[in-house]
Amino acid sequence: MVNPGLFSGNKSVNSVKVSFRIPYFTQWGQSLLVCGSVPVLGSWNVKRGVLLSPIQQGAELVWGGSITVPRGFQCQYTYYVVDDNKNVLRWEMGKKRELILPEGIQSGQEIEFHDLWQTGSDCLPFRSAFRDVIFRQSWDLSDATVGVNHINVEPQGESIIVQFKISCPNIEKGTSIYVIGSNTKLGQWKVENGLKLSYFGESVWKAELLSSGIIFFLNSNFTYRYGKYDKSGNFSIENGPNREVSSNSSRIEAKYIFLSDGMMRETPWRGAGVAIPMFSIRSESDLGVGEFLDLKLLVDWAVESGFHLVQLLPINDTSVHRMWWDSYPYSSLSVFALHPLYLRVQALSKNIPEEIKKEIEKAKQQLDGKDVDYEATMATKLSIAKKVFTQEKDLILNSSSFQEFFSENEGWLKPYAAYCFLRDFFETSDRTQWGRFAHYSEDKLEKLVSKDSLHYEIICFHYYVQYHLHLQLSEAAEYARNKGVILKGDLPIGVDRNSVDTWVYPTLFRMNTSTGAPPDYFDKNGQNWGFPTYNWEEMSKDNYGWWRARLTQMAKYFTAYRIDHILGFFRIWELPDHAATGLVGKFRPSIPLSQEELEREGIWDFNRLSRPYIKRELLQEKFGAAWTYVATTFLNELDKNFYEFKEDSNTEKKIASKLKTCAESSLLLESEDKLRRNLFDLSQNIVLIRDPEDPRKFYPRFNLEDTSSFQDLDDHSKNVLKRLYNDYYFCRQENLWRQNALKTLPVLLNSSDMLACGEDLGLIPSCVHPVMQELGLVGLRIQRMPNEPDLEFGIPSQYSYMTVCAPSCHDCSTLRAWWEEDEDRRLRFFKNVMESDELPPDQCVPEVVHFVIRQHFEAPSMWAIFPLQDLLALKEEYTTRPATEETINDPTNPKHYWRYRVHVTLESLIKDNELQTIIKDLVRWSGRSLPKEDSEIEASRVSALSVTEAVSGKQKSASTTEKPVLKK
Repeated sequence: MVNPGLFSGNKSVNSVKVSFRIPYFTQWGQSLLVCGSVPVLGSWNVKRGVLLSPIQQGAELVWGGSITVPRGFQCQYTYYVVDDNKNVLRWEMGKKRELILPEGIQSGQEIEFHDLWQTGSDCLPFRSAFRDVIFRQSWDLSDATVGVNHINVEPQGESIIVQFKISCPNIEKGTSIYVIGSNTKLGQWKVENGLKLSYFGESVWKAELLSSGIIFFLNSNFTYRYGKYDKSGNFSIENGPNREVSSNSSRIEAKYIFLSDGMMRETPWRGAGVAIPMFSIRSESDLGVGEFLDLKLLVDWAVESGFHLVQLLPINDTSVHRMWWDSYPYSSLSVFALHPLYLRVQALSKNIPEEIKKEIEKAKQQLDGKDVDYEATMATKLSIAKKVFTQEKDLILNSSSFQEFFSENEGWLKPYAAYCFLRDFFETSDRTQWGRFAHYSEDKLEKLVSKDSLHYEIICFHYYVQYHLHLQLSEAAEYARNKGVILKGDLPIGVDRNSVDTWVYPTLFRMNTSTGAPPDYFDKNGQNWGFPTYNWEEMSKDNYGWWRARLTQMAKYFTAYRIDHILGFFRIWELPDHAATGLVGKFRPSIPLSQEELEREGIWDFNRLSRPYIKRELLQEKFGAAWTYVATTFLNELDKNFYEFKEDSNTEKKIASKLKTCAESSLLLESEDKLRRNLFDLSQNIVLIRDPEDPRKFYPRFNLEDTSSFQDLDDHSKNVLKRLYNDYYFCRQENLWRQNALKTLPVLLNSSDMLACGEDLGLIPSCVHPVMQELGLVGLRIQRMPNEPDLEFGIPSQYSYMTVCAPSCHDCSTLRAWWEEDEDRRLRFFKNVMESDELPPDQCVPEVVHFVIRQHFEAPSMWAIFPLQDLLALKEEYTTRPATEETINDPTNPKHYWRYRVHVTLESLIKDNELQTIIKDLVRWSGRSLPKEDSEIEASRVSALSVTEAVSGKQKSASTTEKPVLKK
C-alpha cells in the first residue's frame, strides 16, 4: 500500500490522471484489462473494466491505459487477460493491488503505476510453509529501522517522484535493501551512493527519489537493480538483467511514478524433505503404530539430516468397516476427524492408574511386530482410551480447553460422533440399514447427541478422542514450526461411499457412480477406488463450502499439502457403481460423441458397438473346454454363435457375486479368479459406452483397438472410430477441462495459506501443466514415470523449478525393490543413466542408492522429497529386510493391506550420526537449504563478485561435482 504520509501539500485537486503500465505477452485475439473495486474500473465486473492498449518497447509488449479520478481516490485493482468479448481467459494471482493517491497531488498532475504480472509462483513465499516456517525470521523484522530517504515534498514544475517497491521474503536480520542504478540519485552503480529502502511489513521494502523531469527524460535508459547489504558489509546484487524505468508520457511535467517490481530476483530457494506414512513410523513409545507425538522425534531426525519438510499420507479417520480394510488411508470416514489409530493413550492423562499402565506396557510388547496389526491396535487403543475416559470424563468435558475445541468444531464433530454411534449400534456403515436414521436431518442429529439420550456418554467418548488427537497433533505441528520444519499433509481426492460426509451432504455426491483412473503406469486395467464422484454443480452453489472447510481444518496442523490426483479437478474418471474394475469408464466432465455425429460418419449400429460382443469362437478361446459351462451359466444365446449376458450377470459386480455363489456350491470348473478375469474381459469387449443418462450420447471405450469387437469392424468404421477416439481423449476436451480446473482449484488455494503441491501422475491432459503453472501449484516428478513419452527414465537435471522430485512414492515400489524386480530395465538404467558398460549389481547397493538420491538432490526442483525407505538404503545395515516388504501400496489391488512399518526406531535413527552425515552432505553440496542450525555455513558463502562484474554479466558458473564411482 502506498504511504500517503510521504507527501504533504494543501493545494486543491480537482482531477488527476492515473495511468497503468504492465509488460505482458499475449496471443492473437487476447488483450489486457484492468478491473477494480470502483465504478471507473468496473466494480469487479470485468466486462466494464478498462481495456489497455499494447505498445512494443524493445523486446517487451507493454500494455497501458489511463483513467481520471478525484483527489483522495483509492481502490483495489487487478489485471486480466480477456478475449475480444471481454471473456476472462486468466487473471493475476495473489492479493489485490492497492491504489491510493498521494495527499499532495495537484490538479493536472499524473501518477503512473508500473506493474509486473503477478504469477502463482510469486505468491509462494507468502504461503505459511515459507512465511511461518522457512522464512519465519525474515518476516520478524520488528527491529528494522526507517530509512532516511523519504521525500516529504511533492513534485514541482518539472520534477518527478519515483517510488521503488520490492518484495524480499528471505532476508537475514541486520540486512538492508538498496537500489542502485545509472541515475545519479542511484549512485551510478556505486553501492555507497545508492538508495536505501525502508521496511513496510509483509516483506515489502520501499523508497522514493526526487528527480528532475528534464534529466529524467534526457536519460531515457534509466536502469537499476536491487541488492542486499548485510551486517558484515557484503553486498549481493539481484540476478537477471537490469531493470528499466521510462514514462508513459512524453510531456515534461510534475508527476509520480510508482514502480511495483515484484520479487527480488535471487537464486531460487530449494529444500529437501522426507516422506513416510504416519502408521509406518516406529518409536520406543508407540503402541503398535506411529503416533502423532512421534512426529516430534521425526522432526528432530529431519533437522539433523538437513531436511526442511516431513510429508505424511492422509491422517483422517477411515473406520468404515471396523476391520483391516480401513487401513486404506484415502477412504475417509470423515474428512474432518482425525484417526484414533494415531492416539497416544499414555498422554491422555497424567493420572493413569497403575493397572492401566501395566496394560499399556503389555500391549506395547504384543503389538511391536514387523507390520501394523490394524485391528488389534485399534481395539487395544480404544479399549484403553475408554477406561481413561471413564476416569476423567467430567474433568475434561467441563474444561475451558475442551469447550473451546467443541465450539470451534461442533459443525463436523456432532455428526461424526452420531455416525460412529450408529455404525456401532447397527454393526454396519451401510446407512440403508439404519432405519429412520438412514437419511440425515438436523433434528435427528440433535436428538442423537442430546445430553438427555441414554447413549450420551458414547457420543462424548468420540468427542473426547478427537479432542486429544487435536491436542497431540497440534503439539507436534507447533514443534515442527519452531524447528523450521514444514508438516505436509495429504488431501484425498475422494471419500468413502459410506461416510459421514455423504450422509450429511448427499447432494454433493453422485452416489450412483464411482471414482477411479484410466489405465496408466500404476495399473494397465485402470483403477476403481469406489468413491462416489462429486456433484460439482451443486458444490458451486455455496462457492465450494465443503472444500473450503476441509482446507481450513487441514491448515490447523499443516503448512503444506499434497492434492491427491489433481487431475480429478480437471476431469475425473467416472465409472458406474456396478463396475468392479476401472477400465470401462468415461471422463466427467467431457464432450461426448453424439449419435448425430456418429451417424454423419457412417456409424449406426449402436447396440452392436455398445454391448458386449461375444462370439462362440471367443468363448472357446478364453474358456477352452469349460466354454459350454460358462455359456449356460452366465449367457443367453442371442443369435447363432452370438451371446449376451443373463440379467443376473450383466454387470461386473453381478458376475463377481454369481461366481462367489457358484464357488460356495463347488460348481466352478476353473479357479474363481481366472473365471472372473475372463468374464470381465467379455463384459468389457465393447467399443462405445452409452451414456446412462442420455442414450443418444456415447463415449469411446479406453484402448478400444484392443477389443475383438473393434477388430471385427470394417476398415471404414475402424478409421472413423480411431479418429474420434483420439479426438475425445486428446483434443476436444482441453478447453473444457481447463475451465473446470480454474473454477475449483483457485477455491482450494484461497481457502488457506498452505503451500499446495499437486500429484500430477498418470494420463495427463495437455492443459494440466499450464494451469498448474498459472496457479502456482507445485507438480510431482517420479524418475521412473517421466512425462516425456520418448523417455524411459526421467532426467532430474531437466525438471522445472515448480516441482517436487522423488525416486519413488507410496504408490509404487521402493528404489530397492524397483531395481531388483526387472533385470533388463536395471541394465538399461545402469548403462543409460549411470553411464556404465559393466553389468549392474543384482541388489540395489548403497552406491546405486547414493547416485540416484544425489541426482534428485541436485535437480532444479523446489523440493526433493524422499521416502524414508529409500534414505535408509544408503546404509547396508538397513537393507536386511526384503525390498518387496517395504512397499506401502499396490495400486493394482483394491484390498491392499496398508501396514508397512519401518524396522528401526526413530530413537535409533537419531543416534545414527553416520547416516545423518551422509544425507546432510548430499543436501549441502547440492546447494539446497539447510535448517537454521546449519545455515550459518550457507550465510558465510558471500559472493566475491564485484557489483560492476555482476551488472555487466561477468559471472562465473559453479563447477559441477563428479559422479561417484560404484564400488566393484
